[in-house]
Amino acid sequence: MSLANRMALASPQIRAVCVEANEFPRLSAEFRVRGVPHTVVNRMGAFVGALPERDFVAAVLEGAGIPVADSPTPDGPTTELSV
Repeated sequence: MSLANRMALASPQIRAVCVEANEFPRLSAEFRVRGVPHTVVNRMGAFVGALPERDFVAAVLEGAGIPVADSPTPDGPTTELSV
């Protein structure tokens, strides 16, 4: 959740909304939440579980239809988005 919020702060093209699944059962049913965290990207893709930062960013970008390079940069992983 924190990383999603940080991504939204870093780019005006990203919006993050965090919802407490137990407080919104209708939304939980709509998005078939069975475990938390349950991350939904563009109402189309979703993944469940806490991921390392690099994997989380890659999953979000892939869910948004942005190709992700498999190899890290020489200085290590980055969360910078280039569009």
